[in-house]
Amino acid sequence: MRVSAAGSASATTMWGAYADPARWRTWAPQIRSVEATGPIHAKPIHAGPIHEGLEGSVTGPAGVRARFRVLSVEPEAGRWSWEVRTGPVRLRIDHEVDDGRASITIDGPAPAVLAYAPVARLALSRLVRLP
Repeated sequence: MRVSAAGSASATTMWGAYADPARWRTWAPQIRSVEATGPIHAKPIHAGPIHEGLEGSVTGPAGVRARFRVLSVEPEAGRWSWEVRTGPVRLRIDHEVDDGRASITIDGPAPAVLAYAPVARLALSRLVRLP
């Protein structure tokens, strides 16, 4: 399923909000906190750019945690992908930004995709309106 939103934010502004995991919770209301580790990091980090292989967890409402792993990052193209899982449910989410537009493609079990789409739409609508 593809979800998108249009607004006034530049691709550079939106990419900056994507690239720094510490900023995810400022525009994605489903994310309360992020802990991330990378292949080189032995302990959690709370900021820094996303990169292929970055792993960690996001905590959402009611303390629900989901593990993630960044699969690819293409800053020059404004694209990145990750796999997010909680329990047996895994979603692959491909992100893309361009001036005034952000979109994601969600791949996974239909009930999980359908449940996540409205939340993703809200987050994207906030992302495209960043100053």
